[in-house]
Amino acid sequence: MEKERLNSISKKGGMIEKKDQTSIIKNRNTKKPYTPRNINKDSKTVRKTKKIENKESIFKESPLKIIPLGGLLEIGKNMTVFEYENDIVIVDCGLAFPEDDMLGIDLVIPDVTYLLRNKEKIRGLVITHGHEDHIGGIPYFLKQINVPIYATRLAAGLITNKLEEHRLVNSTKLKVVMQGDKIRLGKFVIEFIQSCHSIPDSVMLAIKTPVGTVVHTGDFKIDYTPIDNQRMDLNRLAEIGTEGVLALLSDSTNAERKGYTMSEHSVGDVFERLFYGCKKRIVVATFASNVHRVQQIINSAVTHNRKVAVCGRSMIKMIETARELKYIDVPDNVFIDIDLIKNYTPEQLVIITTGSQGETMSALTRMAAGDHRKVTITSNDLVIISANPIPGNEKYVSKVIDDLMQLGAEVIYSSLADIHVSGHACQEEQKLILTLLKPKFFMPVHGEYRQLVCHAETAKKIGIPSENIFMMVNGKTLELTSNTAKFGAVVPSGKIMVDGLGVGDVGSIVLRDRQHLSQDGLIIIVLTMDSKTGEVISGPDVISRGFVYVRESENLMDEVKMVVKDIITTCEENGTTDWATIKGNLREDLKEYIFRKTKRNPMILPIIMDV
Repeated sequence: MEKERLNSISKKGGMIEKKDQTSIIKNRNTKKPYTPRNINKDSKTVRKTKKIENKESIFKESPLKIIPLGGLLEIGKNMTVFEYENDIVIVDCGLAFPEDDMLGIDLVIPDVTYLLRNKEKIRGLVITHGHEDHIGGIPYFLKQINVPIYATRLAAGLITNKLEEHRLVNSTKLKVVMQGDKIRLGKFVIEFIQSCHSIPDSVMLAIKTPVGTVVHTGDFKIDYTPIDNQRMDLNRLAEIGTEGVLALLSDSTNAERKGYTMSEHSVGDVFERLFYGCKKRIVVATFASNVHRVQQIINSAVTHNRKVAVCGRSMIKMIETARELKYIDVPDNVFIDIDLIKNYTPEQLVIITTGSQGETMSALTRMAAGDHRKVTITSNDLVIISANPIPGNEKYVSKVIDDLMQLGAEVIYSSLADIHVSGHACQEEQKLILTLLKPKFFMPVHGEYRQLVCHAETAKKIGIPSENIFMMVNGKTLELTSNTAKFGAVVPSGKIMVDGLGVGDVGSIVLRDRQHLSQDGLIIIVLTMDSKTGEVISGPDVISRGFVYVRESENLMDEVKMVVKDIITTCEENGTTDWATIKGNLREDLKEYIFRKTKRNPMILPIIMDV
């Protein structure tokens, strides 16, 4: 009878499964909880449930938690956590490059405090592709939490390079997966679906969970004529959409752009036109990770009988890895060492270099400044910048272009020719993915706020109700069941700054001090006092750095010394002997005086020495 009753309840929509039929169920006759004899009340397998009313069983369904720790309201440091009960899977672990106000910072990585607190639940780190904003934070993460990593061949090769730099190869479990593979990590089954992006071996992820399937697109575009002929598996996406998709997390980088992203093949045609008949040495700057772009540059060089030299550490490393894994096909004797370029005439040479974003220490920037040790730019050079400036880098790229032109070089950039196409989907491609997958819930990811909003508007046009679209921020939890979605708790998130070998030791206060110093400079006041009487024995001496040039501001420095003496005298008259109080008075009164005289606010550092 009990079995029939359970089956009856299950048919009415209860969440009972065979393994749950041992849960405590209220007996209608005794009005007391009924427990099967072979189940211990204290056993972990017994789930607490609500009382059954009107013969319907209500079992609380554990939610799937989706927690972005990076990549929302920003470009870079992509990292997303999927958590179900006692299992956690992480998708990507990237970095971001510092903003202008992050003085001295080398790079920025996600705050993983939440994962440190739950590290025993983590089953693995899954990578969508090999770009820095998706893999750059891995070495720093592994030093805190050592978990298995699952990545496709090229991404795994690039990760290995990073692990070697940080001496983590032997301690890391890095497992190579192929498109179409499925892996089980705890209660998650993850399928790797072939995708297209500006780097080979990119994948989308279909993450099957007990509450439904979630699809994470990673970065993608729909290119029907990719360089490597590895087209996105739209058939499989359609099948998954037919099976049912609970939620879709989709790349929003180009959500503001209408239409379609051009095929990478179109850039190859432009290279051919630029190379044809050119008698100058050709220097091409592009993203080191854009393997398909590098392949097309090499194709044009081979067609026009040019040798190829590579400049820039990241470009050299990327090409070595891609060639080793057969992602770049190059005839023998095409590459030459950069030291040998003087042995060839300009029309025999192509130089592939880093620096398409005007980075301060990049090879192209140093060439433009005239201080590169091996490449000197002249009027006999054609420089092609095959990239669009990342938002915020426009002024750096413009300066490099100006400097190159002043040296006499001919410069081709995105405003003059179509020498770059994006690796991210525009609106029509985003619509196609939404249409194929037909998700119940939608979460735009990978973009700044305006891009997330535009992607949400695109989803509404496809027919997804606005109440099923969730605008997330880093650290905010989205809790999903098979039928519901709601916001959950907020977990720690933020930016961890890396400065040299220091990780996280530069915070907002240190950055504020650096900004203060960079804007207004520093004044140091040095005094020597008698530790017993508090009498000034020598000084005050005034040292200025970044505030005024002392030799040209002697009157101001003399006035500062007089103000310091007056402050010390006042402290003596008031019986103030605590040095911390004296320093505080010096700092505050001197700050007020200097601002009144100069309208500047330098950092003031009093130093009192005792004898």
